[in-house]
Amino acid sequence: MAKKIAEFPSSIEYGKEPSINKIKRAKASKIVLSLFLPLLLLALWIFVTDTGILSSYQLPSPLAVIYTIQGLALDGTLWGHLGITVYRVLVGSLIGTFLAVLLGSIVGFYNKAERIFDPMIQAFKSIPSLAWVPLFILWMGIGEPSKISLIAVGVFFPVYLNVVSGILNVDRKLIEVGKVAGFSHFELVRRIIFPASLPSFFTGVRSGLGLGWMFVVAAELMGASQGLGYLLVIGQNSSSPDLIIGSIILFAFVGKLTDWLIKLVENRMLKWRDNSMIGG
Repeated sequence: MAKKIAEFPSSIEYGKEPSINKIKRAKASKIVLSLFLPLLLLALWIFVTDTGILSSYQLPSPLAVIYTIQGLALDGTLWGHLGITVYRVLVGSLIGTFLAVLLGSIVGFYNKAERIFDPMIQAFKSIPSLAWVPLFILWMGIGEPSKISLIAVGVFFPVYLNVVSGILNVDRKLIEVGKVAGFSHFELVRRIIFPASLPSFFTGVRSGLGLGWMFVVAAELMGASQGLGYLLVIGQNSSSPDLIIGSIILFAFVGKLTDWLIKLVENRMLKWRDNSMIGG
């Protein structure tokens, strides 16, 4: 009997090992899959430039782009351009998200508000981003307010649409259960509607931030003297494809970093959500 009791803990340890190894293998598999396409594109890029399929003034080598970015970083100019672009995107995104959540919540909760605001917002949504540029310059000049306003407009629409959709698509059975349980209107919002609409909200924020990084390029064409968009213009005017591609890569890297940070917050706040996929 004593022998069996002594062997019992070791059987638990053996049972734990496969699950730990399985988690490690799953993480390694995710990393490999996420790196597969970037490494494939990099290999194709190296092949095209080394074989001379495209000349260096059309597509510089990866090393040339790296040296250009390194040169900007070493002389300190990169950090100023990067910092002002990140500042514009973050401030514009915060303003656009705040207004979208405020108006989207009103429209989602009240039918009359939807009839008043939604048709006009849907009409504004179809206006191209560049169409706002001359109007904002006329109203606010070529300073920071016009640039941040343009980014805020770009962020507003996807966040607004997802907030409204998230509120309207809350399961009515959950609301009825809350009413039966005696929840007040505030408790219904806090304990049922708010958590149930969070997935749509985060989808809107991630989409809006992605548009914010697109709109900042248009914003920095409005007479900017700093920013990654400004580096694109400098690269075009000086016929420097290495500077253009370097700026595009920096946009992609910083945009992906901000999306990853929001995804981390989303995963932390939505631990209750089932993330399993149909295809495995």
